[in-house]
Amino acid sequence: MENTISYFEIQSSNPLQSVEFYKKVFGWNFVKEELMPIEYYRMTETSGIMGAILKRPAQVPAPEQGTNAFTCSIKVKNFDDTQKTIIENGGAVALPKFAVPGRCWQGYFLDNDHNVFGIFEPDENAR
Repeated sequence: MENTISYFEIQSSNPLQSVEFYKKVFGWNFVKEELMPIEYYRMTETSGIMGAILKRPAQVPAPEQGTNAFTCSIKVKNFDDTQKTIIENGGAVALPKFAVPGRCWQGYFLDNDHNVFGIFEPDENAR
């Protein structure tokens, strides 16, 4: 179903340490995605929402700078059309569209209050 939160990502300064944490706490299993442009571990088994752990691309914000949070990604029917609508409504590109090989087209945006969120369009042919 489109326009629902379908995927979450946990940014981590030490992804392998985080993989072990979530495995021990929740029993989540992960596989490293070798073709991703960043260090990325995708959940392999779940009965609910899918997720991943990725290498944090920036410093951890200081406690007084706001929330350090998961990033949710919303499944959309058409990535390019949704990106256009985001920008037309005051949003901005945070990380341009890229392929998650064999799975989807993914990208990240800032809303009009600078909150980060992702969108993805499933596509088995994404490369």
